[in-house]
Amino acid sequence: MLNIFARASVSRVTDPIGKALVRAGLTPNAMTIAGTAGAVICALVFFPNGYLLWGTFTVWGFAMLDLLDGAMARARGYGTPFGAVLDATCDRLVDGALFASIAWWCFVVEPNHRAAAAALICLVLAQVISYVKARAEASGLAADGGLIERAERLIIALVGTGLHGLGVPYTVEITLWALAALSVVTLLQRMAMVAKAAKAVSAETASAKAVSAEEGAATEAQP
Repeated sequence: MLNIFARASVSRVTDPIGKALVRAGLTPNAMTIAGTAGAVICALVFFPNGYLLWGTFTVWGFAMLDLLDGAMARARGYGTPFGAVLDATCDRLVDGALFASIAWWCFVVEPNHRAAAAALICLVLAQVISYVKARAEASGLAADGGLIERAERLIIALVGTGLHGLGVPYTVEITLWALAALSVVTLLQRMAMVAKAAKAVSAETASAKAVSAEEGAATEAQP
């Protein structure tokens, strides 16, 4: 949802930065890789060792670089198919590292199997939600949007770890279960979008076949 309502406001901030980075000789792909490497390393180092506050701010900071690769592509005047695939792949790596690290913290550092289960559910659903969109688009169908997208997942998960790092108890478990529930809703929304788009394509195909059959019959009827 934030992609819809906040995109214009965010672009006004990131676009000038993107232009400056392009003028400095950096590329969108380099920014994508740098942000991914930083976020993954910080997640795997800080969360499993119990440094929730450090993990929250460093992962969030590197994740924000994900906003700049798009701004840099716009500043350059074009993106590339490889860049789009790289960006999507790196997003999945960050999501996986974040929720796996939180799950490790829940299992080992702060034994809470309920929260760990929620983290693993969030990890799986994050991958599946993104896969549904990618697979649908590869099939020529639309499955974008939904209640919880990547930005919301990061915000909710990191708010929970950040508040716990500040000493507020149970926030990790509460936010993870909330995120898991909202992710289920999002998955159902996307599947409904795919079903609706597939039905529309089938109707168009049937209509086109009917028109073609009528034209063929009319042609055969001509002397």
